[in-house]
Amino acid sequence: MIFSHIIDRFQLKFKDREAAGNILAESLKNSIKKEERKNTLVLGIPRGGVIIGSTIANKLSCDFGIIVPRKLHAPHNEELGIGALMEDGTTYLNETLVKELEISPEYIKKEKLDQLEEIRRRTQLYSGKTFNWNQNDLSGKTVILADDGAATGASIIVAARYIKTNKNPGKLIITIPISPKGTINTLKNEDIDQIEVITSPQNGNFRSIEQYYQNFDQITDKQVIDIIEGNLE
Repeated sequence: MIFSHIIDRFQLKFKDREAAGNILAESLKNSIKKEERKNTLVLGIPRGGVIIGSTIANKLSCDFGIIVPRKLHAPHNEELGIGALMEDGTTYLNETLVKELEISPEYIKKEKLDQLEEIRRRTQLYSGKTFNWNQNDLSGKTVILADDGAATGASIIVAARYIKTNKNPGKLIITIPISPKGTINTLKNEDIDQIEVITSPQNGNFRSIEQYYQNFDQITDKQVIDIIEGNLE
């Protein structure tokens, strides 16, 4: 982990997602040699992770695509993720949170249906506008999974499990600018080959991903499509 002690002490902020992506790309240069990059695919998680992933892919001259997990929200709290799922039904639940918040199975079932609908909407909207990794063999490839941060890590965990189970990559790397130490420890328990994170503050110092960015504007579907199409030019 780079710069962690500096950022923790002085609360430095990334200028924006592109700046964070550039730092991550630099940190990956040593671990992904030039000859390996032709066999490397960067997958960005919409929406903010698309900027991070696109920046890394451009810097390292790798293929770029998107992957669409969706966070399962806690009741009455859109910001708190109790888990995440993929379109095929692959699901990760934070059982500790579910128990602490006394969330019913009925709520989880409805939330999953709502988020599956949003996954399908986004998948259809972005379809045909990016590298179709679903129809390409990823066996032996290096896959870089990118997002603009991980608070609970739910979206990254479910995406990583889906990739490892269904796509058999040679190596799976997680790249995130910011994630609290507790979440990083959770990610380390997953079947992931490498985790690149710029700063990992103590849980007590972490309130939100946004606090580590000067500019954390919400990304629209149109911006995602523009970024994807820009990578295909």
